[in-house]
Amino acid sequence: MSGISSTAQPILSGATIGIFGGGQLGRMTAMAARAMGYRIQVLDPDPACPARFVVDGCIEAGWDDAREAANLARGCDVITLEIEQISTHSMDAAANFAPVRPGRAMLAIIQDRIEQKNWLRRNGFPVGDYRAVHTLDELRSAIRELGGRCFCKSATGGYDGRGQGKVGFKPGAGPEIEEAELGGAWEALGEGAGVVERAIDLEREISVLVARSPHGEVKVYPAAWNHHENQILAWSVMPAPLAHAMETEARRIAETLADTFQLEGILAVEMFCTTDGKLLVNELAPRPHNSYHASERACITSQFEQLVRAVCDLPLGDVDIIKPTAIANLLGDLWLNHDGTPREPHFDAALAIPGVSLHLYEKHRPRKGRKMGHLSAVGATSDEAVKLVLQAKTLL
Repeated sequence: MSGISSTAQPILSGATIGIFGGGQLGRMTAMAARAMGYRIQVLDPDPACPARFVVDGCIEAGWDDAREAANLARGCDVITLEIEQISTHSMDAAANFAPVRPGRAMLAIIQDRIEQKNWLRRNGFPVGDYRAVHTLDELRSAIRELGGRCFCKSATGGYDGRGQGKVGFKPGAGPEIEEAELGGAWEALGEGAGVVERAIDLEREISVLVARSPHGEVKVYPAAWNHHENQILAWSVMPAPLAHAMETEARRIAETLADTFQLEGILAVEMFCTTDGKLLVNELAPRPHNSYHASERACITSQFEQLVRAVCDLPLGDVDIIKPTAIANLLGDLWLNHDGTPREPHFDAALAIPGVSLHLYEKHRPRKGRKMGHLSAVGATSDEAVKLVLQAKTLL
């Protein structure tokens, strides 16, 4: 732990927390905060956002509406976020009336994948080989330089596979990419700036969540092991089955990132474990993270309670594992028949599996690929927890 310098006073129960974003992450943060005695206000462009139903007030406004961001902050004692899309102008406007945690300088780096990668490299954090591109010709050259098998990601926006493409994965593909495949990658970037990353030989993908309070206390959670399908997280389990040395290194990287950023809040660090035993930082998320939903049942302190503690400058909670826990995301596809007509998943069948719980986000319009909720399951081991949650999901 380092960097203890703030003279900020704790923000105690009875105060009001503002959240930029009212999605499922804001909803679950609000529920944790309410249990601790706080009032909650959110700002979100969706009048039916999931958090609306559990908060004291909701301002309907866009992420770049600085005036309404200031109005949110006028009625709050501290502001945090559950989405990276909030503009720095809105954060600046809010900061005139209440502390904004995490701050705009950190968010400005993370919002732009090019700047994020460059910042990580400048500060000595391990990243895979990449190139920043701004034109179709730069994209073509970058793919060739990186060996032809690459992932392409837009510089801004995009998540759950949106704003991303890949090239060179067809059988027999080499450094020379077909124009049709190149065009598809350029379209995925929105025909604008992006990052091209050399494909990595992966053993697994993990994430590590770190919390840091304004006065410098740091807590690092055990790593979570993440499995993606179609570039969307399908399931995650904690603790991840890692060798002690790799777990220690992953947690060291996360803590160093928190201190380098002077983080006030929580930060999820997505990492690659390569087949040759290396750890590489993939992406950063300065908010609650899908892969740490399991912390609600796995850990003494959930990520949502920890965020409240961190931004309110309270003592951070214990992050020890109580019992291995896995989660499986429930996408809108489960609410739709093959012909697109609506159906109801068989939640009763899933809940008949011992150790399984259901978590729904109160989203009323299911769409393919939209996260509607998740299942969680505890087990004696991480493998057992994954087996149970996937068994329950097949019964839906």
